Amino acid sequence: MLLNTGATGFVVAFVTMMMMVPNYVSAQSVADIVTPDFFNGIINQAAGANCPGKNFYSRDAFLNAVNSYSQFGSLGTLDDSKREIAAAFAHFTLETGFFFKIEEDGGASHDYCDKSKTDQYPCAPNKLYYGRGPIQLTWNYNYGGAGQSIHFDGLNAPETVANDPVVSFKAALWYWLQYVRPVINQGFGATIKVINSGECNGGATDKVRARVNYYTQYCSQLGVAPGDNLSC
Repeated sequence: MLLNTGATGFVVAFVTMMMMVPNYVSAQSVADIVTPDFFNGIINQAAGANCPGKNFYSRDAFLNAVNSYSQFGSLGTLDDSKREIAAAFAHFTLETGFFFKIEEDGGASHDYCDKSKTDQYPCAPNKLYYGRGPIQLTWNYNYGGAGQSIHFDGLNAPETVANDPVVSFKAALWYWLQYVRPVINQGFGATIKVINSGECNGGATDKVRARVNYYTQYCSQLGVAPGDNLSC
């Protein structure tokens, strides 16, 4: 039987077009990238037998949180998305010590109530807004904003971020998409500036170096080049 040459031409053109399409993230989900081996390879490095994070953080909790923030790890091409995931986990690793800690060391001794923002995010009596969760969410305005997005009372119950692992990861992803995502295309160094600018320009060279090392290590594990502008 003779082929319809018009239809054949269409098929050839379609196949050619598809071959030119970049490798977008839809071909691979966040769950495919953050495999059990990848996640456990991080948390299993948490030092000490009495590790609070091992009974709190989990890949399942992380993926549950991603369901509410599907923009995360969905950044143009698959390589871009892998870099975003590597960057986030590099910061999670540094902030928590390989998912060892849930709350900031000595956090209760610090005042993280920004009085300039209490009109919108009033600090509740006897409530403390120190670092909690994978990204160590801090300050009343961040707890207030995260609470509004996630639907928990961040100002009156900030401890929820340290008590509910899914909320904890959701708070981290809210912060990431709110503040870090806008600079992700400027390189990993720009993400350090957003998360802790005090470390940059010699403020804490050891911590910057550690963040960069984690990031490049995770990029290597995920099979993607880390890109430029790694430090700050």
